[in-house]
Amino acid sequence: MTYKWNYLTITPEQAEASRQLAQALGISPILGRLLVERGITTVQAARKFFRPQLPDLHDPFLMKDMDVAVERLNRAMGRKERILVYGDYDVDGTTAVALVYKFIQQYYSNIDYYIPDRYNEGYGVSMQGVDYAAETGVKLVIVLDCGIKAVEEIAYAREKGIDFIICDHHVPDEVLPPAVAILNAKRFDNTYPYEHLSGCGVGFKFMQAFAISNGIEFHHLIPLLDLVAVSIASDIVPIMGENRILAYHGLKQLNSNPSVGLKAIIDVCGLTDKELTVGDIVFKIGPRINASGRIQNGKEAVDLLTERDFSAALEKAGQINQYNETRKDLDKTMTEEANHIVEGLPHLADRRSIVLYNEAWHKGVIGIVASRLTEIYYRPAVVLTRTGDLATGSARSVSGFDVYKAVEHCRDLLENFGGHTYAAGLSMRVEKVPEFTRRFETFVAEHIRPEQTSAVIDINAEIDFRDITPRFAADLKRFNPFGPENVKPVFCTHNVYDYGTSKVVGREQEHIKLELVDNKSHNVMNGIAFGQSSHVRFIKTKRSFDICYTIEENTHKRGEVQLQIEDIKPNWRDDERQNKG
Repeated sequence: MTYKWNYLTITPEQAEASRQLAQALGISPILGRLLVERGITTVQAARKFFRPQLPDLHDPFLMKDMDVAVERLNRAMGRKERILVYGDYDVDGTTAVALVYKFIQQYYSNIDYYIPDRYNEGYGVSMQGVDYAAETGVKLVIVLDCGIKAVEEIAYAREKGIDFIICDHHVPDEVLPPAVAILNAKRFDNTYPYEHLSGCGVGFKFMQAFAISNGIEFHHLIPLLDLVAVSIASDIVPIMGENRILAYHGLKQLNSNPSVGLKAIIDVCGLTDKELTVGDIVFKIGPRINASGRIQNGKEAVDLLTERDFSAALEKAGQINQYNETRKDLDKTMTEEANHIVEGLPHLADRRSIVLYNEAWHKGVIGIVASRLTEIYYRPAVVLTRTGDLATGSARSVSGFDVYKAVEHCRDLLENFGGHTYAAGLSMRVEKVPEFTRRFETFVAEHIRPEQTSAVIDINAEIDFRDITPRFAADLKRFNPFGPENVKPVFCTHNVYDYGTSKVVGREQEHIKLELVDNKSHNVMNGIAFGQSSHVRFIKTKRSFDICYTIEENTHKRGEVQLQIEDIKPNWRDDERQNKG
């Protein structure tokens, strides 16, 4: 992989603002610049950023329909009506269902939860789910992380005397479902000051409002924040604004006193006694929760997340871990097959998107395969398989491109679709796949920018090893939690050399463990370059090279930092100088 290094620039005004901010806060000017790049230009805003406070969460009643939703829930409980908590089968949906169910269950017993089957019912509110609610005497359904487009299904439920409260964060259509309340900050008539909550985050705000209306103190909600943090990290929503507060305190909860179910997953992942980060959720915890809905049924994930007995939770976590192993095998096989097809596509270099259809592919893994293709080819990707008479699938995007709009552009060809900027689900008649492929490609080609279809690493600042002091590393850590809109900063250092001890490591000798020096300090920095062993021969020649990297805490030596090398550029100028000499 050949990366282009894009050195991010700031205006002279921003440079002056970052200098003044760094001076006022007593931090490195480099970190002052990072704050300004994030739109933080005052000392007060910086302090709120570094110390997110729960009292700074927005009033949940600012959200349209919140008063109606709380009144309907209170009425259901007063009348002793049966309540069903209904949600999507992914991480966001299952954590949302677990959160709302766990909180209400503390005060009310006539409540159950339901997760639709990915294979028999598909995404969102299903007629089968409504029938289940009617058969079990449910009068109120609280639906989480889906429902915003379930116009027919919720109308059908109304005919059966069942009310719906929708808690969703996906983009609505012009026509909203006939629910008694719709909590979604992406509504066209939105009144809430923050629109990027996860589905679980919307559920949390609903429970916050319910608590206020019933005189329940806020500290009773804090144990639920670990679920919110897992949803925020897994659903790739921005980690700024209100999400930053929720993720920050959710991670604190996850590290100090996680719920029984999450503690079991942490143990199964081998993360016990480690300080958990957003990365641990994204790569370890989230995929295991997701695997339940991908391979079997998402209800098993909620069973685990609501479990109170640790030994039972460990058993359930072990089963979910097995699903994840199955998922990994399917993922590997299908990605290899998809790659083979893509490489054979005519005029691949001219294409701006990838659309693949294979009726034999496993429905539960196609979203992951779409993500893999965007990572490999830097193109928005749609991967489809067959479900009955329909081609159903997932779309994933590259940085900065709104794939939801690209899918929406083809809506006349679709039976159903939904999602947000970087991910969408869709279904269509099988015979319409070729026309969808053509129209999707046309839209993408007209709207995507050239830099979005190439391997680019954005570099925040050029620094020397002498800049990486213990104080610098400690202050940088305060930028956590990292995620969309607060991505982990990438630095670069020019003219570094092997200290003499760098070596190839890994099962297949694919990584390099590095000890480096630069030509401006005597600091020796440890680093790891994953999958870059092809550079080792050059590194061992003692010639200089440039690196770009993130700064990480060394998990084996607490308190020490390690550079995670994103890319290495051999400095062929050394050869040119020698030849000229």
